[in-house]
Amino acid sequence: MNIYVSNLGFGVNTEELKSHFSKYGSVASVNIVTDKFTGQSRGFAFVEMPQQEEAQQAVTELNGISLYGRNITVNEARPREERPAKRDRTFY
Repeated sequence: MNIYVSNLGFGVNTEELKSHFSKYGSVASVNIVTDKFTGQSRGFAFVEMPQQEEAQQAVTELNGISLYGRNITVNEARPREERPAKRDRTFY
């Protein structure tokens, strides 16, 4: 199950997030999304847990907890929506 975690503080790192989720079962991966120019966290992450039951329990238990002074939101990730292609910005 792929889990979406939002409202993360900028100080949260991959190992800390993995530690919180691994209390509920095995964690396959943690991906904190960062700005491509600054490298700073964008405040959300994706956590993948292979066992559905463990992942569901983690979502239920971790949603709303305080982490670095911010109440995080945890829920099942939805598939990425297709966005329209960007317009060609060629100037003549």
